[in-house]
Amino acid sequence: MPVQPLALPRRSFLTLTGVAAGSAVMLGTEPALAGPGQLPTDPLFTLGVASGDPHPDGVVLWTRLAPEPLALDGLGGMPDIAVNVAWDVAEDEGFRRVVRRGVERATASWGHSVHAEVRGLRPDRVYWFRFRAGGQVSPVGRTRTAPARGARLGDVTFAFASCQNVPDGYFTALRHLATEDVDFILHLGDYIYEGSSAGSIGRPHLPAAEVFSLSDYRIRYSQYKLDVDLQAAHAAAPWIVAPDDHDVENNWAGDHSQPDSEPDQDPAVFRLRRAAAYQAYYENLPMRRSSMPRGPEMQVFRRLQFGDLLQLDVLDTRRFRDQLLTDQSQRWDPARQILGAEQEAWLLAGLGAATARWKVLGNQVFMFDADHTAGEGERYGMDTWGGYAAARQRLFDGLVERDVENFLVVTGDAHRSAASDLKLDFADMSSRTVGTEFLGTSISSGKDGADMDDLGAVWLAENPFLSFHNAQRGYQVCRLGRDEMRTDYRVVPFVSEPGAAVSTRASVYVQSGRAGVAHVSE
Repeated sequence: MPVQPLALPRRSFLTLTGVAAGSAVMLGTEPALAGPGQLPTDPLFTLGVASGDPHPDGVVLWTRLAPEPLALDGLGGMPDIAVNVAWDVAEDEGFRRVVRRGVERATASWGHSVHAEVRGLRPDRVYWFRFRAGGQVSPVGRTRTAPARGARLGDVTFAFASCQNVPDGYFTALRHLATEDVDFILHLGDYIYEGSSAGSIGRPHLPAAEVFSLSDYRIRYSQYKLDVDLQAAHAAAPWIVAPDDHDVENNWAGDHSQPDSEPDQDPAVFRLRRAAAYQAYYENLPMRRSSMPRGPEMQVFRRLQFGDLLQLDVLDTRRFRDQLLTDQSQRWDPARQILGAEQEAWLLAGLGAATARWKVLGNQVFMFDADHTAGEGERYGMDTWGGYAAARQRLFDGLVERDVENFLVVTGDAHRSAASDLKLDFADMSSRTVGTEFLGTSISSGKDGADMDDLGAVWLAENPFLSFHNAQRGYQVCRLGRDEMRTDYRVVPFVSEPGAAVSTRASVYVQSGRAGVAHVSE
């Protein structure tokens, strides 16, 4: 009988096996391929299907074999065998016109996950896909390829979301998101929460304790991916994903764990935990092999193109940042990094050379400079770009030097929504506006929320570059046209029970060639 994973003290975590680079679980020799009768007869595709990272000629297709997804050893009820998993891509939902077929090998060392990188598809087309293994057929997913690079487009529509926490609320927003007509969905992190929480809605975390080991992270992902609303959203459109802090540990920075009861934790211990978290993240999301982790390293930042309208730069604001400050007077230290030198240079070079009309950053923590204190004095969040103010200034100065127009930032993490002008100097409202940021709320983190709360009132009073604020749960839909873009803030009134309706709380507009919010329709 499998043993219940234990919550180990952090100093004992170094002794864990199977998560470091070069360990048997990641690089070991796979057993022989599964033969007849070796696969479980229970349903294999319990965690659904997904697609992601659309290119003009193809996408990556994902599934994971898990007949017992919550098995206590984290192996999903699968034996230690390799399995051939077939996949089909068709032009119709009934699979009468199959245009591509292939086979991927699902191995125990990667949690029997499948990442099929399909090529040879036509650009800007809707396709349907499915998997087959052990005589079983998976649910059907819908995906879409990106338009041809440079193709003249009338519009591109995408949604972005973040922060889904099982104990905090139901994923009702994702059920509604699954019905939206979007080209892709951008998920900006906190796909899971790593902590221990029972919540108040009868959906406690599994395992009950904070997760540290690969088996623990696998169980936590299985719990989340069993959610039918999450599965529906994955099956509806391709996803582009990037992790944030809770996908590993709250407020981690680079090789440094969250400052807590053990602030002197050895970075080597934390790297082991990050290796486990990164592997489980990859195993459960539709990412390309170029993002396959190698121990505690994973390639997150990347660039995707959508015709002549959109260049999307997906950022990694966790792996290369310096430690969080405890003294905000140091936030302008020019040596501090949030992107790291390599990613910062890559981003500015790509923005300077961009030919697409709209340049969008998929960003984990908000960029605008939000004073959290009413009246006299100022207080800024150190986990956001505000804690790395000099690095943000380098980015903004680089935008001006390169004459970058139509610069947009979409952001998660904060469990609230806001629309902000991005000022070259946030202390001077007459300074140049270099772009616009759309901060998006959570799927369920923070529980039901409210239209306005105390922090929101302070933000609007103290930060005149903000045009909108809301603290309900939901997601955002962005429509980029040739002359104008619009972000619809879609909200649900509650997540403490299922069944909430969705509505548009506000629509925020930006005009092409004019930085900043043009107007807000509420």
